[in-house]
Amino acid sequence: MKKLFQYLVLGAIIVSGIFYLYVKNSGVEDGEQAPDFETTLIDGTPFKLSNLQGKYILLDFWGSWCPPCRKESPKLVTLHKKYSDQLTIVTVALEKDGRHWKKASEKDGFVWKNQIVDQNRFVLMSSIARKYGVTEIPAKFLISPEGKLLGKVSFEQIDTQFGK
Repeated sequence: MKKLFQYLVLGAIIVSGIFYLYVKNSGVEDGEQAPDFETTLIDGTPFKLSNLQGKYILLDFWGSWCPPCRKESPKLVTLHKKYSDQLTIVTVALEKDGRHWKKASEKDGFVWKNQIVDQNRFVLMSSIARKYGVTEIPAKFLISPEGKLLGKVSFEQIDTQFGK
């Protein structure tokens, strides 16, 4: 019985590793057209990412259950206040349960229109997250006004880009 358990654990680790590598390597490369997607915003409005072309877009993957995401929320709110004329923020909450994101986004001060909740039992199986190769959150991607993926970015890189 002990051997069987060891094989099951080993199998689970191998499957997890293969899944991680698949998701990580299936995302788009920097400089390529950012993967488009259609969904519904939290207010019920239909949303298509490519409709935002013409301005820089910051695509932010987060979760209400994720302490590092919540810790970064004030920085995201500050970015919105500083650069809203140059940068459109789109947040994608990866959630198992659709009840907690609203309280978290309100508490953290998310006031921008483009908020999405992608509910999935396995949060990183989100179709939107897989298109971008997201294997951990928080994850932020900068998209050019022409719709090209400029890469995964940090707050410091965004400040450097827009704080000139």
